Amino acid sequence: MGKRIGYLYLFLCILLWAAIPVVSKNILLEIDFLQMLFYSSIISLITLTFVLIFRRKNLQLYSKRAYGYLAFLGFLGAYLYYIFLYAAFSLTTAQEGFILAYTWPILVLLLAFMILREKITLRKIIAISLGFFGIVIIFTHGNLNELEITNVLGDALALLGAFIFALFSILGKRVNYDRVVAAFIYFLVASIFSFITMLAFSNFVVPSSTTLIYLLLNGILINGLTYIWWFKALENLETHIVSTTLYLTPFISLLYISLFLPEQIMVSSIIGLVIIVAGIFLQISRK
Repeated sequence: MGKRIGYLYLFLCILLWAAIPVVSKNILLEIDFLQMLFYSSIISLITLTFVLIFRRKNLQLYSKRAYGYLAFLGFLGAYLYYIFLYAAFSLTTAQEGFILAYTWPILVLLLAFMILREKITLRKIIAISLGFFGIVIIFTHGNLNELEITNVLGDALALLGAFIFALFSILGKRVNYDRVVAAFIYFLVASIFSFITMLAFSNFVVPSSTTLIYLLLNGILINGLTYIWWFKALENLETHIVSTTLYLTPFISLLYISLFLPEQIMVSSIIGLVIIVAGIFLQISRK
């Protein structure tokens, strides 16, 4: 039963995170990434406040030290990660930045080995490598010569963002705090820091109704609730299975893009998906 719940939460995260390119592109047509981060964080915080009230969660459950640690995790995973990720996309190509940003499932596996002492095997390494190779095939359209370094700083920021989210995931998996309370603290911290950053490096704007709809989708589902579901998935499934299955996310992103943006799915995308699925089946098959 625990694994079934884990897979449910995992696939909810995958389906929602796959919408990030479409949602972000529509938001960034009107406002910059700092403004986007601020509004998304605030909306996530409001959403999680309602969840706290509805589920009657008590914020006085833990010590000041515990809340300090949760605040640190929130700074890492709900604020700093997005700063580096969005900055990377503003400097490098979308293809290059996306591929480098999606090294984080690999880093989750490696950090789980180093920090959580989870066993690493050749099967796990091959499966996670297949997943990443499938992503490269999809986003280079099968032409590996298209992988070029266009901006060293942008690439470095994408990799740093990937490392930060992987570290956030592993450190968050280690704690036994209530996930709703933890997610609330994450986005409380993100809201505070994103507001300060926006005032320092951008300005306050009021988004249009169309942009607000995308911000609500981003803040309520893509960011807010998935932070609860993500750690629920990590609690109920082995880290290497989660890391491998996450590589379905970019392919589903292509499906969303083909439906909502004027782009077509190429044969190379199908090949990439087959490679990704092969990695997943390698992980979940009996040893």
